[in-house]
Amino acid sequence: MVFDREKMLLLCNDWSKNTLMQTLEIEYTDAGEDFLVATMPVNSRVHQPMGLLHGGASVALAESVGSAASLMFINPEKQEVRGIEISANHVRSKKEGMVTATAKILHKGASIHLWEIRIEDEKDRLISLCKLTNMVLPRR
Repeated sequence: MVFDREKMLLLCNDWSKNTLMQTLEIEYTDAGEDFLVATMPVNSRVHQPMGLLHGGASVALAESVGSAASLMFINPEKQEVRGIEISANHVRSKKEGMVTATAKILHKGASIHLWEIRIEDEKDRLISLCKLTNMVLPRR
């Protein structure tokens, strides 16, 4: 099967309508055979009380891009994906602008996918480093 970048991006952005991803203004912007990229604006909607990017918003971005990325490796008519564990190290703060999350596959098993998600700013500086484990389940 040939990977279709445009189809993948359209699918991810369409599935985001009326969800947390739309609320956070997450947009899927690039995809390849083993990665998926999404952006999220940093503004008061995703700030914590000190005026900085909320760690929970970063984790929501990471889980969104990592879970969507697993769709590349399953048959959505027969299978579905569930995030079962996520960890995040927040290494730099951010007040405004844009962050970009890139999910890259570390392990692609039949039932478990392990993703590394790097969240970076416009200058390619690391904001958060996340690890997401997804379980692949039969669709009910």
